[in-house]
Amino acid sequence: EFSYLVKKVVFKISVLPIVKIISATYVHLFFIGLTVVVYFCFQMPAHIYMVQVFYYSFAAIVLVLVLSYITASMVVFFRDLGQIVNIFLQVFIWITPIMWQDALVADTHPVLIGILRLNPMYYIVKGYRDALINHVWFWEDMGLTIYFWIVTILLFVLGSTVFVRLKPHFSDAI
Repeated sequence: EFSYLVKKVVFKISVLPIVKIISATYVHLFFIGLTVVVYFCFQMPAHIYMVQVFYYSFAAIVLVLVLSYITASMVVFFRDLGQIVNIFLQVFIWITPIMWQDALVADTHPVLIGILRLNPMYYIVKGYRDALINHVWFWEDMGLTIYFWIVTILLFVLGSTVFVRLKPHFSDAI
């Protein structure tokens, strides 16, 4: 999308994924605000657990940044990867507890819920629910918190390595 900037030698192209994420963060914050308004419309009281929304938003931004470094560097060379990512995201939304509640599946299919919990977005979605509805602190499930940050750090190492190795070839491919 920003090929005219990538071809310039003085431009730091590692900023481009951050710019896209910051612009998407405004939309995310708008919908969090809308969620809080709806929350209060249903006469739910404000509580200290709601502060965690900022933590889970930060975690989501970090995860998206990590994934964008991987995909942004590869889509330059594999143009169709953008379409594959869109298909993956449609499937991905159904395997996160956005459309279903994990407690309903955990009772009937414990192995399946164990597999679905491997998804890093599971932590974030569950975290938003815990912050607003269940009133649970993120450190109360320390195993899931540690798992999320380990996966995110490993993906960051992978993403930054891929980005740095492919960066010299961006201007040639574009």
